[in-house]
Amino acid sequence: MRPRFWHAHVMTAVVGCTALVLGVTGTGVASAADRDLGRAVLGAGDGWGSAEGGTTGGSAADASHVYTVTTWAQFKAALADGGSAPKIIKVKGMIDAVSEGCEAFVTGGYDLQQYLKDYDPAVWGNDEVASGPQEDARVASAAKQDTEIKANVPSNTTIVGVGKNSGILGGSLQIKGVSNVIMRNLTIEAPLDCFPKWDPTDDNRTGNWNSEYDAVVVYGTDHVWLDHNTFTDGRYPDSERPVYFGKVFQQHDGLTDIVRGSNYVTVSWNRFQNHDKNMLIGNGDGLASTDGGKLKVTMHHNRFDGILQRSPRVRFGQVDVYNNHYVVNERQKDDYYIFGVGISSQLHASDNAISLPAGASVGKALKKWNDSPLTAQNNYVNGRLTDLIAVHNAEIPSEILRSGAGWTPTLRTKVDSPRAVPGIVAGGAGAGKVC
Repeated sequence: MRPRFWHAHVMTAVVGCTALVLGVTGTGVASAADRDLGRAVLGAGDGWGSAEGGTTGGSAADASHVYTVTTWAQFKAALADGGSAPKIIKVKGMIDAVSEGCEAFVTGGYDLQQYLKDYDPAVWGNDEVASGPQEDARVASAAKQDTEIKANVPSNTTIVGVGKNSGILGGSLQIKGVSNVIMRNLTIEAPLDCFPKWDPTDDNRTGNWNSEYDAVVVYGTDHVWLDHNTFTDGRYPDSERPVYFGKVFQQHDGLTDIVRGSNYVTVSWNRFQNHDKNMLIGNGDGLASTDGGKLKVTMHHNRFDGILQRSPRVRFGQVDVYNNHYVVNERQKDDYYIFGVGISSQLHASDNAISLPAGASVGKALKKWNDSPLTAQNNYVNGRLTDLIAVHNAEIPSEILRSGAGWTPTLRTKVDSPRAVPGIVAGGAGAGKVC
């Protein structure tokens, strides 16, 4: 049976149903501004997402495929309705994917306190991975959460937030194996893994907690535009996570990973805030057959504030990173990096602004994982022109980096002076700036 939704054309044509519509969806007649936002497409020349036909999302949707949603169930149903027909989904207010809390997913007798007793290194040791009833119950509980909080985004879809305070709490948006997707004006709070796995053998057999769920994962997908969104840990910052067995109880994974042969992506005018692992572009050294010649991504006019690492960490792709502002806070200054240079990466980072606290190592802005040349030019640190590669090589001679990514970006809109970037990005990036 076809799911039932209150579409925009119904709300405008049947005035007498307005009160009923408000009771069901919490919205009335969509404003002209809302409609325009949903119909917007990525402009010509605006990064890799504009190449090879561009990114139009659901801008061509007919009236029967325009939805306004206020609950997670409505959102998932709207995504599923109509298959890959062009659609516009307007998210009104903050939708909670875990509104009943982690307790709703517990099954099989899982109990965190018992789990901690069973796998305490003093009891279990560090030679074998966790197994037994509590680990089985953790896996079953995690499977329930996985089913509930993941939402699959189909091809030809635009998802936009209505007004200044709309978005998704605790959901994981899976843009997987599809094409032509736009996400704009949304505040996305990273999903919290309710059931992290303790691996006693991890981290040189000292053990570690490992978590699942990216806020947004672009997987095997082409033509994506992520614009004017705010990505954050929100109510659950890593700094407030407990410590068990001497390790942080890690409940977050990435914010926006772009992996497995994804291609032609533009990430523009977003805010990434208060998170550890931010963005992987390519998630495996052994994926040359999948990722080689792909993972073409542009990142511009984004603000990264309190992000510890991976902004981005690149494998294989031709990645253009310009006019972004990176703000490293005092707590992170001893253990941060911004640009991760991975296998066969072709990173071109220019015209960016970096703000570091006193005493922070400038050389740590770059992190070498593999010997792949990169271009890093006209970047400013604390208002001063800085050769990031030269400083890195001087400060960290065990990780010598080579200059020259081997290509020059051409798909750029206006390139602002990096001196002006902090002010420009502060005033224009993030959710609530285009509604």
